[in-house]
Amino acid sequence: MQRLFVAALVTACLALSAAFVRAGEKAEPASGKVPDIEIKDLKAAIDKKQVTVIDVNGTDSFRDGHIPGAIDFEANEAKIEKLLPKDKDALVVAYCGGPQCTAYQAAAKKAVALGYSNVKHLPAGISGWKAAGEKLEKADAKAS
Repeated sequence: MQRLFVAALVTACLALSAAFVRAGEKAEPASGKVPDIEIKDLKAAIDKKQVTVIDVNGTDSFRDGHIPGAIDFEANEAKIEKLLPKDKDALVVAYCGGPQCTAYQAAAKKAVALGYSNVKHLPAGISGWKAAGEKLEKADAKAS
């Protein structure tokens, strides 16, 4: 009986592992870790209007300059569900200050918890975006 239980448990674990491997790079809800996206790929998605970008640098930083079209997470966290696309498979990208910053995880976790399956992280952050010479957008009083 005990061997049967152990065999069933091992089989279940293997099946779950295989399912995660088949799923490819997906968000890990508990950790907030999500796959990365490069600046060029994010820029292409922005140009095609195929992404929702979330800035997690805080409202002051957001007002000073953010990736065009980004949502100020700090100012909009309570209503973020209303600002995200209806399509739960749509690309959602969170970013913060740069490669060492982990603040993006708050927005990533929130999006994943809301059921979004294509959540990514821009590790370059706003500092990498600026260094790459990409355009910034400044917020007016009503945008944040």
